[in-house]
Amino acid sequence: MHDLLAYCESCEDWPASAAYAARLAAAFDGHVTGIHACPVPSLMSSPYDTPDLMADLLNVTRQLEEDAVASGPSFEAFARACGATRVAWQVAEEEVPRALNLAGSWHDALVVGRTLQTPWGSASAVGGMVLGAGLPCIVVPEGHVGESLPDGMAIAWNGSLEAIRATHAVLPLLRRARRVTILDGGQPLSASLDDWKPPFGLAGYLARHGIHSETMFLSKPGDSVGTLLLHAAKQAGADMLVMGAYGHTRFSEWVLGGATRDVLERIDMPVFMRH
Repeated sequence: MHDLLAYCESCEDWPASAAYAARLAAAFDGHVTGIHACPVPSLMSSPYDTPDLMADLLNVTRQLEEDAVASGPSFEAFARACGATRVAWQVAEEEVPRALNLAGSWHDALVVGRTLQTPWGSASAVGGMVLGAGLPCIVVPEGHVGESLPDGMAIAWNGSLEAIRATHAVLPLLRRARRVTILDGGQPLSASLDDWKPPFGLAGYLARHGIHSETMFLSKPGDSVGTLLLHAAKQAGADMLVMGAYGHTRFSEWVLGGATRDVLERIDMPVFMRH
């Protein structure tokens, strides 16, 4: 957790997720980079038919990019006020998913906000970022003001590769938590692990890393999976939920699986996700 990337949809009002990222970077004596995307309009949209329109679009985009670059000192001051000492600001001339995927290549985790008022804060948009970023993601609910280092953590466990990857990626936070609870849903292993014998033992894996854990067995949900997981995490005294992120198919980075969609729609605590 020494290099965190914080997505900022706006350059005027810094989101709760950016503050969360800055505080987490401070806790690990790490670095936080704020990133904003300003995609350039495509010249493939009949520029010969509407040259004036394209010129206007490019001028507007250029001004937005200049304004975003000028917001760098404001972000740096904001992050330092949250405790971070190593801060950077980046403006990308790319669509949001690709910008995060590229910048994520040299970061340990992406921190994004789940909001109700902004296009890139919706459950589907955030889910697309999580599935396409290529690195662990921390999704922070709108208005979150709690500590960035969780005191209690709950791991949604179903034996899948995604859940294993999420647990491995979140080890630095698990080591600092005072209580770790495995939320065992009892689901069968994913097809990709059917031939792996014996099954991966999560409690034993955590113990080898010096992390004591307790297990809470979950019954089949009568309501949504997301409601069940978030409720169980609260019952366990957790202030962060850890889970794998799933898409309906390997070839789709935008169509969310049921558990991922449910949690993002009902999120009320930070959620650490790994695809």
